[in-house]
Amino acid sequence: MDDDSRAREQGVEFGDLGDELATADYPLTNDEVIDRYGDREIVMADETVTLGEVLEPFEETYQDDGDVRTAVLNMVGDEAIGRKGYSDRTPPAPGEDEDREHESI
Repeated sequence: MDDDSRAREQGVEFGDLGDELATADYPLTNDEVIDRYGDREIVMADETVTLGEVLEPFEETYQDDGDVRTAVLNMVGDEAIGRKGYSDRTPPAPGEDEDREHESI
């Protein structure tokens, strides 16, 4: 994972925490992650929360930073989405179906 994608993923800004999680020695329990990084802030949309606030309800052992990221992304849900329903895609051209699924590029 490159530095940009480690810093921000699916509406969650991990910042330097992403690098720290990537270089941690795993496996780590949820309590260990919270003890080490729980006061670190993550940003989602217009809200800032600590990693500890997000991971608090888990009883989990993480095998790598991907597991921690997945837990965070599963817990934040819609709060990480900025403007719901927003798309920066251009409107469909005449004759194109507006409800089309993802197309391969």
